[in-house]
Amino acid sequence: MITFSVVTITFNAASCLPRTLESVLSQTYPHVEHLIVDGKSTDNTVKLAEDYARRNARAANGHVVTVTSEPDGGLYDAMNKGLARAAGDYVVFLNAGDCFPDAAVLQTIVDGLKLNEMPAAELPAVIYGDTDIIDSEGNYLYPRRLRPPKRLNWRSFRWGMLVCHQAFYARTDIARSNTYNLDYRFSADVDWCIRVMKEAARRSLPIADAHATLANYTEEGQTTKHHRESLKERFHVMASHYGLLLTLVMHCWFAVRSAMKIK
Repeated sequence: MITFSVVTITFNAASCLPRTLESVLSQTYPHVEHLIVDGKSTDNTVKLAEDYARRNARAANGHVVTVTSEPDGGLYDAMNKGLARAAGDYVVFLNAGDCFPDAAVLQTIVDGLKLNEMPAAELPAVIYGDTDIIDSEGNYLYPRRLRPPKRLNWRSFRWGMLVCHQAFYARTDIARSNTYNLDYRFSADVDWCIRVMKEAARRSLPIADAHATLANYTEEGQTTKHHRESLKERFHVMASHYGLLLTLVMHCWFAVRSAMKIK
């Protein structure tokens, strides 16, 4: 049976963590491990996570929850720790404040793509879907502006990050061999997704559209708070994968697109 590793990175996230935990706990699909990787929080985050682990142990769905709390080198260092510990067939990052839109998300992925009927070697390298944006209270705001294409490959991201990180499920064996580049502080997720898809192409493995909304993403994230720095990093990420000239042309188009949206 296909298993999912859901990795949640936390640091002083007591105010928004509960909705993330509850959304994982509510998943009806039973073959789930939830790795909570905390950066040595000083608030109530770890207690909330440990209480959740105890409740989960008594739940009928049988999810496995692991909580660790130790100093780290930032968000992407913590994500690399999650990758190293993940034991599922697929890994997805659902960080504090983000959540699944409903209790059937993982079951929908498995049933829709018939994953449990596939040989392990033929499983898609990546499974992806849509994302909705929520506010800091967990209320629905709107669909994410950038929408996934019908056919996704590593070249697709030259148009921007068309798939939200939280709606990008990577096969764990591929993900673990492509860790997050710690030279990037805000955009290592973009680089990671591209490298994972490049590896999919190298192995001639499919990338599968789940045809479903897979994540609710909290509007105020690291990228939003550090918008200018993130844009600079994304330029360097895109240039490293697509070349400087194409990246310059695409960023001119991004500027025009943004101006048209404002009008």
